[in-house]
Amino acid sequence: MTRDTATPGSGRARRAVVLARGAGTRMRAADAQAPLLPDQAQAAASGHKALMPIAGRPFLDFVLRALAEAGITEVALVVAPDHREMRAAYPGDLGPAGLRLAWLVQTDARGTADAVLAAREWTGDEAFLVINGDNVYPVAALRALADLGGPGLAGFERDNLVATGNISADRIAAFALVEADGDGDLSRIVEKPAANDVERAGATALVSMNLWRFDRRIFEACRDVAPSPRGEKELPAAAMLALSRGMSFTVVRARGPVLDLSCRSDVAGVTRRLTGGGATA
Repeated sequence: MTRDTATPGSGRARRAVVLARGAGTRMRAADAQAPLLPDQAQAAASGHKALMPIAGRPFLDFVLRALAEAGITEVALVVAPDHREMRAAYPGDLGPAGLRLAWLVQTDARGTADAVLAAREWTGDEAFLVINGDNVYPVAALRALADLGGPGLAGFERDNLVATGNISADRIAAFALVEADGDGDLSRIVEKPAANDVERAGATALVSMNLWRFDRRIFEACRDVAPSPRGEKELPAAAMLALSRGMSFTVVRARGPVLDLSCRSDVAGVTRRLTGGGATA
């Protein structure tokens, strides 16, 4: 699809917003089958996934370094009001690989769309990526979104995610499905798909791992989107609202691995992959 070069944020994206406010409820849950080192157990008990020690480095280091390798130069971390421990891990204005860091506070945990709203002033008129703070994405996928030239999202091949990452097939089956039209533009996101949705999509199904490229037009939808049954404003719902208002999103087909650090049982697998190399190729 040909993009309107007059559209705000139509150039290469060099900024990224990292959603790092999560309460870490699943990470705090005890799991006797997931042995952790003492410093990892301490991080898990606090729910600080971003600060989980992986080979002596915070997990967030790997997230940020992948962004830097993809050509991102400025990153805003959306955090809770009390983020002293995270701030202490990254003193000053620079992060790994020379990334320039900004700290944006989401006062209450009101969902991912509300978290993106915290970046409204910081992004200005520039294009920006949005990613989860508990996922390490492939550099190729990050770069493809940064180079896209307009709004879009990564649609990861479901079977490839299972084969290359640390997320089980059962877990991935519950992730949102991405559907594109004949032009490769987003037509629908199926949140929490039923078994028949997954079966209908088949082996070629594309899954959203919450890797997006936006411009300033998304903020109106983030503000207006209705809360979910959980009372949260969710980013996929905001994107669908923006779509209904005429905004289009290119679906960029992507392959893993995507490494996910949601709970204690993920720590060993994530550590093995990050210390073995090749996780963000």
